[in-house]
Amino acid sequence: MGCIYKRGNIYWLKYYRNGKPYRESTKSMKESDAKRLLKKREGEISEGKIPGVYFDKVRFEELSEDFIRDYRINQRKSLNRAERSVAHLKGTFEGYRIPDITNPKIAVYIETRINEGATNATINRELSALKRMLNLGARQTPPKVDRVPYIPMLKENNVRKGFFEHDEFIALRSALPSYLKGFVTFGYKAGWRVSEITGLTWNQVDRLQGIVRLEAGETKNNDARTVYLDRELKDVFNNQWELRKKSGTLTPFVFPNHDDKDKIKDFRGSWKKACEDAKIGKRLFHDFRRTAVRNMVRSGIPERVAMMISGHKTRSVFDRYNIVSESDLKIAAQKQETYLELQTGTISGTIHNFEQKKGLAHIS
Repeated sequence: MGCIYKRGNIYWLKYYRNGKPYRESTKSMKESDAKRLLKKREGEISEGKIPGVYFDKVRFEELSEDFIRDYRINQRKSLNRAERSVAHLKGTFEGYRIPDITNPKIAVYIETRINEGATNATINRELSALKRMLNLGARQTPPKVDRVPYIPMLKENNVRKGFFEHDEFIALRSALPSYLKGFVTFGYKAGWRVSEITGLTWNQVDRLQGIVRLEAGETKNNDARTVYLDRELKDVFNNQWELRKKSGTLTPFVFPNHDDKDKIKDFRGSWKKACEDAKIGKRLFHDFRRTAVRNMVRSGIPERVAMMISGHKTRSVFDRYNIVSESDLKIAAQKQETYLELQTGTISGTIHNFEQKKGLAHIS
């Protein structure tokens, strides 16, 4: 099926698969190495496999391009995160042949990212991207990857700790520029993702009924969502509408940027300064999402309804955000108190009866 020959001092192989010739350097000057590799290739061909030399030609860059293309084709909303993950992975694996992406190399990557200060959650997103690349390559016809190495995941702390107390929110809102005040008020009360609020347009708002709608496909989890506005939020939306008319630009966005020409894109500078002026420490806009769910639960809104408003798809949000209703805690304390009182009463009664019997026995 094949033969061995030399080019200079290096042994080369020639073999056939489906009538197509393959030539491969053994990168060795030993004939024994060449015979061993030829036997391996002939075994792969006899089993119907593609010779390993084919996979040696595939580079990391090719798989990363296929990975990003898959995100674009399927219109995944986390495309930006995927591109960031690829950018970090390129720092280590750029130029790598796919067979060279091994467990030890992946371990070195993990250690490097830890030393750079990346969190376990961030590293796990990048490792998931790498795993997805390799799996996509393995599923291609013909495949670009013959094996997917084991990729370990790091332990994450899934308890989210960032919350706003109401006085902290008021202080932050007061310190923000005018064009962001209504924006953060809606985020604080509705708990929507920042991209959902910045992209909110007037055709999704019914001002007369006080309703805001996101249709299926407009949200991260692709579920439709409806929110009824309370008095404060109705005032916010009416004010935004009046500002829109006064500006004359008639932007479609409910919360436009500072010059009323486009949606809000980057407010990190204003946010950071407002946090400093309000003396509330470092905070994230995503803290509003956690806070809104907690406030809804504490106010007595059923968990399922709170999830429908904020757009959380599974109940695990309450575990990840460490949210427990205060009424549940009070009921738990009352039940424990009642139980212990019953236990104490039973024990006391038993001791009292015992002492009475002991006294009667002494008298007799």
